[in-house]
Amino acid sequence: MAKSANLYARIEPEVKEQAEAILGALGIPASNAITMFYKQIILQNGIPFEVKLPEHPMNAALMTPEQMDAELEKGYASMKAKDTVSLNEAFTGIRRKYGV
Repeated sequence: MAKSANLYARIEPEVKEQAEAILGALGIPASNAITMFYKQIILQNGIPFEVKLPEHPMNAALMTPEQMDAELEKGYASMKAKDTVSLNEAFTGIRRKYGV
């Protein structure tokens, strides 16, 4: 089928640059990636991935100094109490919880 429809979208320049750099490394033109995305929307009858907020969002940039201090104190107390897990266990748990 001939490609004759146009799509115009305004996005942040940094997002466009980063995505196109990744697509370029994969050898996929942006127009093909958009076509793949649209085809997946059709096949899935919706967005082809979960769109939701994390269960426990923690964004240090949005924390007050008091909140940051409280989180650091909790971490320090856990460390002193030897209430820790290995790095591998931590990442395995994160991947399992968030499906990544």
